[in-house]
Amino acid sequence: MSIQIRNISKNFGSFSALKNVNFDINPGELVALLGPSGCGKTTLLRIIAGLDTPDAGQILFHGEDATNRHVRERQVGFVFQHYALFRHMTVFENIAFGLRVRPKAARPSNEEIREKVTRLLKLVQLEWLADRYPPQLSGGQRQRIALARALAVEPKVLLLDEPFGALDAKVRKDLRRWLRNLHDELHVTSVFVTHDQEEALEVADRIVVMNQGHVEQIGAPDDVYEHPATPFVYQFLGDVNLFHGRVDEGWAKIGESDIRLPENDNKQSDRALFFVRPHEIEVNRRVNGASGISAHVRDIRKYGAVVRLELERADGEGYVEAVLSRDEFKANTVHKGDEVVLQPKRIKVFPQSAEQPSIDYVI
Repeated sequence: MSIQIRNISKNFGSFSALKNVNFDINPGELVALLGPSGCGKTTLLRIIAGLDTPDAGQILFHGEDATNRHVRERQVGFVFQHYALFRHMTVFENIAFGLRVRPKAARPSNEEIREKVTRLLKLVQLEWLADRYPPQLSGGQRQRIALARALAVEPKVLLLDEPFGALDAKVRKDLRRWLRNLHDELHVTSVFVTHDQEEALEVADRIVVMNQGHVEQIGAPDDVYEHPATPFVYQFLGDVNLFHGRVDEGWAKIGESDIRLPENDNKQSDRALFFVRPHEIEVNRRVNGASGISAHVRDIRKYGAVVRLELERADGEGYVEAVLSRDEFKANTVHKGDEVVLQPKRIKVFPQSAEQPSIDYVI
């Protein structure tokens, strides 16, 4: 089932939750709606489901207008953040619920319901919990049961609203990997809402990055992460250092430092925003004549395979974070308090106007 979102707008009083949103979701695709709280992603999901009505625009399912179609007629399955399981029903009956409440003419027999529920319990790897009640389950188990219940009615579209948001980090990581594998097996067109960048990058076929009611960028995870279209996307997807300065005759001028950019690129003099990921910064002890951004090492933290450095710029313009591998850290032999020079290995330049296209420099 494909989904077409056309010119969708939604206001709540004077607040514009969605502003003329347009994009398509392909059949069998797993799409993440990613953005900060209040950006409109859950409102859009509810409009796709039929739980809310847009003020303007259309929702089309496989080319047919479904904007005014009742939620029961849309053939969607919905999984909520807080499971929404019936506490007084067993796991088996929770999954069977959507089948048992169908009109009599469309209701499967008891034997057919038993076969389907048993098959779904095996699919979510929880067949041994059929006779338990929701309060007896862990959070991760309850979320898998909620997903099985949504799949029981054979939805054409599966919608998930922050499905792992209430779980701890380890369970969340395990479940998102499990969800990706499950989707690869079922190929149900799926849309899930998240504010977790890592979750979206790991699970989705495509990511729709939203901000203040509009779409900032749409693309495959690698494309969105490697080639962010706007400063917002760059800052929202992963850790990043932001520098203010200007581009002048092939140089990035940041504070009192000049960093050479490739010869054949933009020569104009203009104010710019420079973005550098922490792992894309080379840190070297200061030696005479070294070029780059001067800084002092203020803190060193070792996390597993990497070492994080907190560095204070010598020109007083703030702090920089750098991430080194253990081997890089040992080779540099920097210590707390050392004076160092920072050299970006890759730098993304956005003109200060932010309306112009960005330039991605590998140095």
